[in-house]
Amino acid sequence: MAISEERLKTGITPSETRPLTVTEMEAIARRLRRHIVSMIAKAASGHPGGSLSAVEILTALYFNVMRHNPREPGWSERDRFVLSKGHAAPALYSVLAECGYFPLEELSTLRQLDSRLQGHTDRKVTPGVEMSAGALGQGLSFSLGAALAARLGLQKYHVYVLLGDGECDEGQVWEAAMAAAHFKADNLTAIIDRNEIQLDGWTRDIMNLEPFADKWRAFGWNVIETDGHDITQLLQAFEKTRNVKAQPSAIIAHTVKGKGVSFMENNPDFHGKAPNKGELDRALKELE
Repeated sequence: MAISEERLKTGITPSETRPLTVTEMEAIARRLRRHIVSMIAKAASGHPGGSLSAVEILTALYFNVMRHNPREPGWSERDRFVLSKGHAAPALYSVLAECGYFPLEELSTLRQLDSRLQGHTDRKVTPGVEMSAGALGQGLSFSLGAALAARLGLQKYHVYVLLGDGECDEGQVWEAAMAAAHFKADNLTAIIDRNEIQLDGWTRDIMNLEPFADKWRAFGWNVIETDGHDITQLLQAFEKTRNVKAQPSAIIAHTVKGKGVSFMENNPDFHGKAPNKGELDRALKELE
């Protein structure tokens, strides 16, 4: 169920016409998971774990929270979404296709030569992509720049950026966090996909992030913790950020790496491993 013709007419998202129900968004989330495992399996390359953990976050943003127009990706008043954890591109591509930025059939071209859907996002070729990604740790700095540009241009768009928790090992994340609070960027919301696993293991073993929420508070951010797979809770968290003044907001979304596929859940092996044919069949059956 991509965004309807009615919702495309004004360039405004569902929240300002008829909001999708939570049940409708949960159905979209299940489709996104099927897209993700299918496209990665066909490519025989990609990152399923961190893509699957971010599905409800992206569903809530694109089908309820953000103002955007698939027919005019460069619409100047659009809210901006930045995927800082760029290896989760399959999740973003899936939601962009469901919204109508490009045909669903194009998802099967992931990581192929001349495809618009590369392994990491490329803003020059993919409709709806705001930032080219690859090296981790840069998305929050980019997003702060976009948020400050809105202020300078007297525009009212909001900037949302999705970071991985393992990505928060990067010093640049905290430089940007300090700067965002200093400049009182209240039109900036960071969502951290707190699935507790990074490339080669659990975050607690590689670089313990706790007390994670207190770190963001100490840097001057408004912090909300929520269940990153509960769409109702996510919508409530985003709503709580709307009236915050003179402070950026951080939503720490507690998630499960590989969510929805039993053998991928909490399994570091599937951070960057594509499912084989048998695993794909099993995953799709579980996602029915």
